[in-house]
Amino acid sequence: MSEAAAIDTPARVTGIQRRTVRVLSAGQVLGGIAFGATVSLGALLAADISGQDALSGLATASVTLGASLCAIPLARLAARRGRRFALTLGNLLALVGIPIVILAAAVRVFPLLILGVILIGMGNAGNLQSRFAATDLATSERRARDLGTVVWATTIGGVLGPLMLTPGEAVGHALGMPPLTGAYAFSVVAQLCALILYLIALRPDPLLTAQQLARSGEARREHIVETDRPVAARYAMFAVTGSHVVMAAVMAMTPVHLKHLAPDHVTVIVGVTIALHVFGMYGFSPLFGVLADRWGRIATVLLGQGILVASLLTAALAPDDQWAVLVALFLLGLGWSAATVSGAALLTESTLPAMRPRRQGISDTIMTFSAAMGAVLAGVVLSWIGYGGLALIALVVVVAVVVLSPYARR
Repeated sequence: MSEAAAIDTPARVTGIQRRTVRVLSAGQVLGGIAFGATVSLGALLAADISGQDALSGLATASVTLGASLCAIPLARLAARRGRRFALTLGNLLALVGIPIVILAAAVRVFPLLILGVILIGMGNAGNLQSRFAATDLATSERRARDLGTVVWATTIGGVLGPLMLTPGEAVGHALGMPPLTGAYAFSVVAQLCALILYLIALRPDPLLTAQQLARSGEARREHIVETDRPVAARYAMFAVTGSHVVMAAVMAMTPVHLKHLAPDHVTVIVGVTIALHVFGMYGFSPLFGVLADRWGRIATVLLGQGILVASLLTAALAPDDQWAVLVALFLLGLGWSAATVSGAALLTESTLPAMRPRRQGISDTIMTFSAAMGAVLAGVVLSWIGYGGLALIALVVVVAVVVLSPYARR
């Protein structure tokens, strides 16, 4: 708590917030490399090792399951020790998971692959906390914008990760790594750099500082939420969860679907498609942050749902067209971004600082666990009624988010 003890003026808090956003943004660049590689390779490795496309969704499900299992423990750790400890623990878990995935590919043991991907997902729970860390000391006028800036930083690593599949194969071959795992060599380096960055540069800790300000009353008007709005917070959780489930389910099955459309160029096509999808997820998040600050959180959530509708209809109407699938995945990421940025800002400003880590942990747990289940079911749905049918079923969730939006105004 000594880190926050000397913070006593709004100007100093603003300076700390700017530094925090810069550090978190750099960390997200590094974390995005590992995330992008796992998303691209996980489904392909699962299908290859298991020999069944229906099990391919378990890889993405395992990423989200790992994040779900670790979200609340990391939130509790953040509440006691600060964001820095929670983020670095996430990096450590991912660093353990990546070698296990590589080993699983070498010995072709499917349960071992799932274990490794779960550990990587646990590390991703730390990356998810970064967006909340960006709001701990933000003013109401910039809360969504700062959150969107940190989310945007994931674009660089998230786009580079999938694009490294082909060069990663060359590096992996030179290092004697199993097929389809070469890109993980870049992930290890990125995770190590992120861990060192958080340990050294994320000082003072933003959450500990916010808690100190809440107790002392300093800078309260500019930086601290004073009113608890549980109904709005619950809707924010639902909107973020629904949008994430839709995104995860459709995205998880896209590499497998594209493998059947273009079996001779699968790594290139999957890499480009997922890279564009990740760019849609993160590249426009500052814009959606500005819109959420100006238009309002709920209006931007609904904008995201509209974009998701466009994405799902495109996938449903032209599932066998590679270009249509690419456009659909880009729009899928774009709609997710609008809903996630505005929903996370709504959750933060609807919650008192003392309750914030707990609710944020619950939100991430529900979001990631639901997405894990959605990814598993998506594999079954893909085998049953195809890619277009999966997109139509996902529309039901979007409709529910729209219909329940009036509750957020209570």
